[in-house]
Amino acid sequence: MPSTFNNIKLFSGTGSKALAEKIAASYGKELGKVILSRFSDGEFQPHYDESIRGCDVFLIQSTCQPNDNLFELLMMIDAAKRASAHYITAVIPYFGLARQDRKDKPRVAIGAKLVANLLTAAGIHRIMTMDLHAAQIQGFFDIPVDHLDASVIFVPYIKSLGLENLTIASPDMGGSYRARTFAKFFNAEVVICDKRRKRANEIESMSIIGEVEGLDIVLIDDIIDTGGTLAKAAALIMEKGAKSVRAVCTHAVLSGNAYATLEKSALTELIVTDTIPLKHSSPKIRVLSTADFFAKAIANVNEHASISELFKIN
Repeated sequence: MPSTFNNIKLFSGTGSKALAEKIAASYGKELGKVILSRFSDGEFQPHYDESIRGCDVFLIQSTCQPNDNLFELLMMIDAAKRASAHYITAVIPYFGLARQDRKDKPRVAIGAKLVANLLTAAGIHRIMTMDLHAAQIQGFFDIPVDHLDASVIFVPYIKSLGLENLTIASPDMGGSYRARTFAKFFNAEVVICDKRRKRANEIESMSIIGEVEGLDIVLIDDIIDTGGTLAKAAALIMEKGAKSVRAVCTHAVLSGNAYATLEKSALTELIVTDTIPLKHSSPKIRVLSTADFFAKAIANVNEHASISELFKIN
């Protein structure tokens, strides 16, 4: 480790405590002590229970359920700044509100830009995150953004399955670039599910572009929310004669009836990461840890080494 190893401190918000403990263990340090005091009306106040003056501070918190987790992170950033931390990095494995990255209809907010403004105003010097819903969100920041790519974690696992007739699929047109990026690691073909929505989380119709008969299909997406899109895509793919269908999704939001939807779906397996803690386990869900990846990225930031070197897949 670098000579500044002892000047690094890792802290976790309440929303990512389990992942933060794994990251700290992989990095070789214990998590710093932070206390969250709560008032009876729901107001809370974070307090660092140790000196962080002059330290490089990494604050680990996914902003799923952003009403609490995002504001808690903002308060931790403000407290660190006021406690004279030297450099503050927000490690946000799942960047909430990222689906609101553009003005796609009149009179709506661009939530991702608002979050970027809030984080910067709070006092961060750097942000580290994984698989943003839209890569251009990096441009919402005027500070360094380390955008980690979860394919480093997923590709070796997919290879380990030994699927002879592997074909990569995108559950919608917008994810075609992501699917093609995965496909190049396997020299595989890509099929696309063309869907039309009535409104958010409700699909009107879907069709398949490409051949799936007799093939092992792996659907690629960054987020699984209600699971409706993937369940409908899996059912349609199997109806078209596919041999098997799996899904790879970085961020397991899994809201509403998502678990029940998955259990009843044609999916053989849903492969996700631990950027968001699961509400409960499921025999269809396999969780791959991002802890080592984030720990290496933190070490490289600390050593002023390349982050892109971590993205290389043999």
